[in-house]
Amino acid sequence: MSLPNKGVVASEKLAVYFHWPFCLSKCPYCDFNSHVSSNINHDHWRRAFLAEIRRMASWIGGRNVTSIFFGGGTPSLMAPKTVAAILDEVAKQWTVDERPEITLEANPTSSDSATFRDFHSAGINRLSLGIQALQDDALKFLGRTHSAAEGLIAAEIGASVFSRISIDLIYGRPKQSTEDWRRELKNALDLVDDHISVYQLTIEKGTPFYDLHRRGTLELPTDKKAEDLYETTQKVLNEAGLPSYEISNHARPGGESRHNLAYWRYQDYLGIGPGAHSRIVVNSKMLAIEQFRTPKRWLQATEQETGATLSKTALSQAQSIREMVMMGLRLKNGLNKTWFEDRTGVKLVDAINFPATMNLESAGLIINQKEQLRLTPLGLMVLNSVLAKILI
Repeated sequence: MSLPNKGVVASEKLAVYFHWPFCLSKCPYCDFNSHVSSNINHDHWRRAFLAEIRRMASWIGGRNVTSIFFGGGTPSLMAPKTVAAILDEVAKQWTVDERPEITLEANPTSSDSATFRDFHSAGINRLSLGIQALQDDALKFLGRTHSAAEGLIAAEIGASVFSRISIDLIYGRPKQSTEDWRRELKNALDLVDDHISVYQLTIEKGTPFYDLHRRGTLELPTDKKAEDLYETTQKVLNEAGLPSYEISNHARPGGESRHNLAYWRYQDYLGIGPGAHSRIVVNSKMLAIEQFRTPKRWLQATEQETGATLSKTALSQAQSIREMVMMGLRLKNGLNKTWFEDRTGVKLVDAINFPATMNLESAGLIINQKEQLRLTPLGLMVLNSVLAKILI
């Protein structure tokens, strides 16, 4: 089916992401753009981020920034004054929401009360803490350099400084029992107020875990066990008042991550830093932008007139729609049909394989309502299979 190329309407809101590429160590499951380095010139990196903000702002024009996210890597290794300088420059270049969500990712190994207070003073108002597990043997397996006790202390310190704190956990670990996971989740609930992210362990190509899995020395839970762990997650967190709003993210009503919702709702977002990606509408074209990936190359590029952009591609109408559907159906509420048509100029029914959608509805995987198209809990468990059937 061919779609009319009517262009994409820019979203009024802009989410801005800053990527800090450095970690103290590299976890064996991680395929993020992170690097271990003992020689970081923080002044140089601060100047580079500021230069790239100004360059991007001169190109995309005025926007209303509603959320800012410092990810990585381990952004809690940044100098707090670098964070403050970045936030000041963002406010100079764009209009910033009266109450923006400004998140910093942190690891327990770089978490202390003085550092957290400095980040709070710099402007951070939400902490995302990568605890990953609350059992020492699991942390060792995951290559984490902190203990369960240190994770608890970091969460307590974070909660005493920031009004909003979220933690990350990884499940689907080898030999993990459903009962152990239930206890771990309940213990984790004591650490958070309105948000928790839970990710099933996946084996990513290029990681040490991938090599172990390929050699048969790393055995993951069976599909049935993974399903039990997923269902346990939903049950425990639902009962605690933190239902899922996206496949891996749970929150109390109003506690959802505004920044992450921008991705899943396919709003305009700008990424600055090594390997960062953007989706920005300029002149009715959705542009896919990628910055240089290696820290050294990115840093050098920010000193040049052309900046740190590695590639800039105008997506076709079909490509944009495909991404919108893939991202939107990750959400519990799915895709709003009116918003979709307003953004693309195309009715959702014309943008997907509708006969296949009806078949999936009959199979109990999709709910097709007047205003929303969303997946059932069973559909969310097999999202990739659903997408393969409905995407044109």
